[in-house]
Amino acid sequence: MKLQITAAFATNSNNHPRLQRVTLLIALFVISFAVASTTLAVVPSPDGGYPNANTAEGANALGSLTTGSGNTAVGFDALLVTSTGSNNTATGSQALVNNSTGGDNTAIGSQALLQNTGSNNTATGASALLRNTTGTGNTASGDVALFNNQSGSGNTAVGDVALYNNSTGNSNIALGSKAGINLTTGSNNIDIGNAGVADDSNTIRIGRIGIHTRTFIAGVTNTNPSGAVTLWVTPDGQLAVLASSARFKDDIKPMSDASDVLLALRPVTFHYRKQIDPERSPQFGLIAEEVEKINPALVTRDREGKAYTVRYEAVNAMLLNEFLKEHCTVQELKSTLAKQQKQIEALTTGLQKVSAQVEANKPAPQVVDNNQ
Repeated sequence: MKLQITAAFATNSNNHPRLQRVTLLIALFVISFAVASTTLAVVPSPDGGYPNANTAEGANALGSLTTGSGNTAVGFDALLVTSTGSNNTATGSQALVNNSTGGDNTAIGSQALLQNTGSNNTATGASALLRNTTGTGNTASGDVALFNNQSGSGNTAVGDVALYNNSTGNSNIALGSKAGINLTTGSNNIDIGNAGVADDSNTIRIGRIGIHTRTFIAGVTNTNPSGAVTLWVTPDGQLAVLASSARFKDDIKPMSDASDVLLALRPVTFHYRKQIDPERSPQFGLIAEEVEKINPALVTRDREGKAYTVRYEAVNAMLLNEFLKEHCTVQELKSTLAKQQKQIEALTTGLQKVSAQVEANKPAPQVVDNNQ
């Protein structure tokens, strides 16, 4: 900026030293005012306070602020490029450093929400939500939690490295160290103490196969909801309901003689070991290893491939088939007996007629006179 200063009474200034000093002071004042007017950044007060309820402590903290309000930046480069964003809180070196217009973000930890430009995000932990750019409404608590999230929104990650690889997935919940670490783009997942699967969506995973061996859920027993169905657990821990609809099946054909193997099964009574059933209640059923020898398709196996439990639902279906077969046999016997009964009745009627005829054809008895 070029300045040109003229003193109205400088003609004889060489002869007036006092006038020279006045002219110099005026020039310095004008220059200072001009320099100050060329910058838009708000100059903080000595205690780190800014206008509009902003607070900054640390080298370059809130260094680009213009009209934003209600921001708090503590740490080197914290909220460095924020200009118009409001109600952001950044505590830690380079926390929310690239946020410019985003608002209502909270970052606590070195480089937390480093690349953020979105709003309503909360990151607690070093590098938490570091790569988030436009995602909104995310909550990350733990070192590098939601580290690679870019545009995903509504995610909640609690635990070190939780949801680390999530990039665009939305509304995921991860609880525990490394929980949901495998998720990338899937949405609406809940992973508790489980790493998840990359392409999961709308899935709940709790615990780890091979680590967690028992599950207790309160509020399940002693309930009788209308329309309740039986839940099954697959070998990999998935809860499922067995589907009976034809749209899930193929190769449908009558069971025929496949249920004949039931006649070889050996029902037993037993008690579960005390560590399984402290009450030692009487039990009734089959032995999986015995059933496996008769028909391997009637048992399920554990992760080591060993027979684990009997597929009682299949046994029940076979029992129904055997019942229907016996029912058909009984019906046939009834039909045969009915025919035989009619034949017997016909024979009886015929015999009665013959007997009547025989009686009718008998000669009349003759009286013999003893005097002759």
